[in-house]
Amino acid sequence: MAKKTGNSKVKEKPNADRLIAIYMDHVLEHEKTPKSVYKFTKDNGLTEADFYKFFGSFEGLRKAIWEKFFDNSTEVMEKSKEYATFSNREKLLTFFYTFFEVLTANRSYVLYTLNEHGQSLKTMDQLKTLRKRMKNFGKELIADNNREKSLKVFQQNEMLFSEGVWVQFLFLLKFWMDDNSAAFESTDVAIEKSVNTVFDVFDNTPLERVVDFGKFLWKERMA
Repeated sequence: MAKKTGNSKVKEKPNADRLIAIYMDHVLEHEKTPKSVYKFTKDNGLTEADFYKFFGSFEGLRKAIWEKFFDNSTEVMEKSKEYATFSNREKLLTFFYTFFEVLTANRSYVLYTLNEHGQSLKTMDQLKTLRKRMKNFGKELIADNNREKSLKVFQQNEMLFSEGVWVQFLFLLKFWMDDNSAAFESTDVAIEKSVNTVFDVFDNTPLERVVDFGKFLWKERMA
């Protein structure tokens, strides 16, 4: 029987997904982010060349993790035959439900990385690439809707809506981080009410849902 040589932690050929999995596991096991690429790769049976082939820094890798969460969510949605027939409201609801399911599956890592330095979510560098992806998603939803409207006066502002989707996500992310309800049911309710509110405001429909949403937030935050 051949003897094992060197660090045998990594048996698979490294790729971007594998490096992301190793990094997330490393952070959770050591309860801290690695200080150097050299030490991180050595501890995990890799070389620095293995790492730099896919990422220029830990900062780039952390951004890629959030992009991966986004890609996983959209892939799951688009596999559904019904998704293409959904209204824009239903598509945004489905996206947020799916995205937060992905976050919940990785909750320990997400909570650690977002709380590590006590920064405001709005200023976190690791979310910058996700912000672009999510805003583009929101912009595409409204662009599709606008194409169906012959008169410009009835078309919606794509940039304003896309920024609204991002702000909405930040609110929901903070809500989910603080959510102590079973199976994060309160987050599901917040997603439904916030998405309906956004679309109601943009569609200039009655504001009953705005009032309902406000009552919900008051109840949750003051409980």
